[in-house]
Amino acid sequence: MRILALDIGEKRTGIAVSDADGKVAMPVKVLSTAEVMGASASFKRVIEDYQPELLLFGLPVTLAGQEGPQAKRVREQAESISAQTGLPSVYFDERLSSTQAKRILRENGHSERSMRGKTDMIAASLLLQAYLEAHDVDSTDANGHRMGPME
Repeated sequence: MRILALDIGEKRTGIAVSDADGKVAMPVKVLSTAEVMGASASFKRVIEDYQPELLLFGLPVTLAGQEGPQAKRVREQAESISAQTGLPSVYFDERLSSTQAKRILRENGHSERSMRGKTDMIAASLLLQAYLEAHDVDSTDANGHRMGPME
């Protein structure tokens, strides 16, 4: 199953996709959050190119595991994107994914300036890989609904 991950920020959204077997995450691109929310041609092209079966949204919870205003905003945006695309969605804890992405980019010699934009798609890829490793993506509950944390 191919999964498209979106790490929705206030300005930018990082996008990553899994391989068809749902085993490996790959960074795709970064779009402005306005483009994603507005179902722009560039976002529609990503959906058409990768034909995902499921959308995965990074849920920004606090270090204590609580949902705050940011998580509420992401849930509202995710519901809108899911409705626009007609694709089911799940949420996954994205705590520290951006921090980890920045660390990886720094270790590979990127400056703060060159990291801009790349961080978001790397964070989406890390989020997706963590989800793939934590779940059998083909699992369903007794009612046939896809399972995932924080649903």
